[in-house]
Amino acid sequence: MRLVLNLIWLVFSGLWMALGYLVAGVVCCILIVTIPFGIASFRIAAYALWPFGRTVVDRRDAGAGSLLGNVVWFVFAGLWLTIGHILSGIALCITIIGIPLGLANFKLIPVSLMPLGKEIVDLP
Repeated sequence: MRLVLNLIWLVFSGLWMALGYLVAGVVCCILIVTIPFGIASFRIAAYALWPFGRTVVDRRDAGAGSLLGNVVWFVFAGLWLTIGHILSGIALCITIIGIPLGLANFKLIPVSLMPLGKEIVDLP
């Protein structure tokens, strides 16, 4: 079932959201100071391509630097990516078959707002 949902997700939402994260990652990697944001954005892009069967957990070793970085991320990229998730989630929830995909979009909102200090792990 995860494979079917991931394939449908890839076509209807995953590819476009991953491209948004890739663009944000490239822009962040252009500047030396924001390279950690770019790496986090690339990590989320991979998750946005294939989200079913994986989840986001907090890293225990994340500290105050992650919090400050998340504030900067929110202002420059997080808000815009979150708006994309909300709009595509609402559009997908209009149809019955799209409800699981819309819920997956809503599941990506917290990590799109605050990606630093998070880790993506496979579900058992």
